[in-house]
Amino acid sequence: MAAARSLSRPGKRHRARSIRSSAPARRELENRTPLVSVGTGSALVSSSRRIGPGTSSVKLSILMCAYNEERTISRAVSEVLAVSYPCDMELIVVDDGSTDATAGLLARVSDPRVTIHRHPRNQGKGAALLSAASLASGTHILPFDADLEYSPDDIARIIWPVLTGRCDVVYGARIFGLNTVYQTYRYAVGNRLLTRMANVLFNAYLSDLHTCLKLIPLAIFRSLNLRESGFGLDTEVTALLLRTGVRPFEVPVSYYSRSHDEGKKINWRDAMACVSILLRVRLVRSSRLHAAAALPAAPDHAARDRVALGALNLRDDTQPNAVTG
Repeated sequence: MAAARSLSRPGKRHRARSIRSSAPARRELENRTPLVSVGTGSALVSSSRRIGPGTSSVKLSILMCAYNEERTISRAVSEVLAVSYPCDMELIVVDDGSTDATAGLLARVSDPRVTIHRHPRNQGKGAALLSAASLASGTHILPFDADLEYSPDDIARIIWPVLTGRCDVVYGARIFGLNTVYQTYRYAVGNRLLTRMANVLFNAYLSDLHTCLKLIPLAIFRSLNLRESGFGLDTEVTALLLRTGVRPFEVPVSYYSRSHDEGKKINWRDAMACVSILLRVRLVRSSRLHAAAALPAAPDHAARDRVALGALNLRDDTQPNAVTG
């Protein structure tokens, strides 16, 4: 027994010395790895430096399109502004010719981070989004619906992969049956079928084709040759990205859908338009498309994506691809 105790003690002393010697390394790792509070939980984000507001070159432009959203517009604006962002941000709200009290409620907003623009008549969600993008001054844009089907708390989670250098295009994916509420089975399954169709056509593996939360570098978005003015713009943006080999990094987000009685406007005609857009973009012929596939790996994801998108029929300038109304 004594021999056994004498054998065990050196092991304990050796283990204690090992723990003490690793303490400085652990402290250094903690200094390099910030604990980021996101939503209701916390996530460790590996980074070579601490990232805080004002320390990053990334500026987020949140684009909010509103049409007859008097029930939620005030709350949507206030909740987006209340989020603690890990980078500079601005909120651009486009009232797309609302006929209710939306314009009056927006007129009461007083915050230097907010820009409000109004279309004299309704032009469609796509047109409103393009107008908002034309007014953006950030490095990245992120559409956010005024109906609060999505949670503003998820925005910080979406921007982190960009801040840590992981990627430049990030989608907030609604995971079927997880932190989500769909009002009807048809909408949920319809989105899954269209997402699967896009994956087959473009050899991709997206989880959520029609998520609103698409974080895209502004320069890339403005370079896209976008044609749609309605809900179809959402499909067209993703189709063009996938067509040239861009694969969005997906981050799970929560979702609480509303019914048509509560103001939801999308319908089965938009689903048919989505199919048409996917096929049109997939069948576009480009003699320069092989250039995108031959791109070498590069740490500058945004630069690589811009070159890839240039292989398709895209704009060469950096001007917005829509005229504000």
